[in-house]
Amino acid sequence: MGTAAPAEEVLRQLLTALNAHRPDDLAACFSRDYLNETPAHPQRGFRGRDQVRKNWLEIFSQVPDVRARVQRTATQDDTLWTEWEMAGTRRDGAPFLMRGVVIFRVTDGLVSSARFYLEPVEDASGDVNAAVSRVLGRNPDSREEAAS
Repeated sequence: MGTAAPAEEVLRQLLTALNAHRPDDLAACFSRDYLNETPAHPQRGFRGRDQVRKNWLEIFSQVPDVRARVQRTATQDDTLWTEWEMAGTRRDGAPFLMRGVVIFRVTDGLVSSARFYLEPVEDASGDVNAAVSRVLGRNPDSREEAAS
């Protein structure tokens, strides 16, 4: 039996620490100068493992039963593509559910960067037609016909 590739081993450690609610062990999976990029929300990006720890302390305090699972992975060299689902119940009783993709770069056995596409799940924004209309800045209830 072979050993896990470094990226897969870091993912295993990260998931174990997250599900055990151990913020120090979780933060230890990241390099000191870790870079988080959130392309859909550029201002949310940050640098540093200390911010990772701070984020998870807050999540653990507000979603005390949060659990995560990685549904799919793909690895190429030092890059690990992961599809996540995180679920629990917030302190106010509301459900907490996030899904999405995180693309990790692993260097020297630590996560050195990530491109973060994890978002809260919501089911009240309408169907695909409403979404396309919103992206185009149109009123989804408008009955305007395209000019011929």
